[in-house]
Amino acid sequence: MTSPSVPDPLRAELLGDPSLFPQKLDLARERVLFIRMSRQDYEAASFLDDRILTPTTKGQWLRFTHLDRLLAGARPQVPLGFIFHAGHVGSTLLSRLIEAAGGVLALREPLPLQTLAAAADALEDAAPSVSAERFEALARGQLLLWRRAYPDTRFTLVKATSAAARLGPRLLALEPEARAIHLNLRPEPYLAALLAGENSPLDLKGFGGERIARLARLGAPSLQPLDQLSLGELAAMTWAAETVNAAATANAVGPRLLRLDFDDLLADPCATLARACAHLGIVANAPYLAGANESPLLRVYSKAMDLPFSPELRQEILRQSRSRHGAEISKGLAWLEALARNWPTAARALSIH
Repeated sequence: MTSPSVPDPLRAELLGDPSLFPQKLDLARERVLFIRMSRQDYEAASFLDDRILTPTTKGQWLRFTHLDRLLAGARPQVPLGFIFHAGHVGSTLLSRLIEAAGGVLALREPLPLQTLAAAADALEDAAPSVSAERFEALARGQLLLWRRAYPDTRFTLVKATSAAARLGPRLLALEPEARAIHLNLRPEPYLAALLAGENSPLDLKGFGGERIARLARLGAPSLQPLDQLSLGELAAMTWAAETVNAAATANAVGPRLLRLDFDDLLADPCATLARACAHLGIVANAPYLAGANESPLLRVYSKAMDLPFSPELRQEILRQSRSRHGAEISKGLAWLEALARNWPTAARALSIH
């Protein structure tokens, strides 16, 4: 790409700081929606998808080719890291705890990641939604835009949606200095947590097609059709897809991916945050780490900060789920054991112990 011969007044504004946020990619019309975000908007947002749009949101669409020109020659401003996760495993809490270290701009679940993940899946199709060249340009553009900074920003932390974690190897290949965390749970507490949610059936069935297709691409043998899986088996399949995907990412990027267990974070926030920050390259001072075990963030629901929540309440919810959904949890664990027996190369990743 070459720099425009006539300066575009939007370029200085776009590259100056994160105030213009790339909220949505429209692949069919080849354009991106930028909306205005304040620093407080970023801090408050648990999701940077359509839930942040309101009747008063100000924004504008830019053609991909226009954005290419605006970004030509631009350089990243701060380092970048990622949180990938299996869903319902405390990734929003982890992002807020790391954000509290200071100097961290946390971008939670930017919608373009989901669009890019679906586009990446289709690259080998006969008629992909975008070409490989356009996909790479879009991905590089997003990475560059995420690395814009406020004056005191030292690091940008992007927390993906669980479904976009499959994009991890591609993103880390494009950002060879970036590091990532993958947050998960052991199978039994994961199934209990997932089955506790009222909307879990919708989530499990809605994303089930992509997840089972991903398991097949990763090499899983003779999977049952989606409509033959019980709710507990669907939850187990979800855990398997995200866990095997994390193992594949780890194989691709080696020590650049740190795998953490959410229960370890709750058991010792100080030690787990010290590991997470050190891995990402975030300097966390001693007072911040020393106070982590008593952080007020541990007493509220991270996705809706006005609601009280706590590790003790979570344990009670899991207890109730085990009582109510014990049979489905057992079905899910049996499904994982069978998958591990039939898939020796993934058996270690799929261990339920």
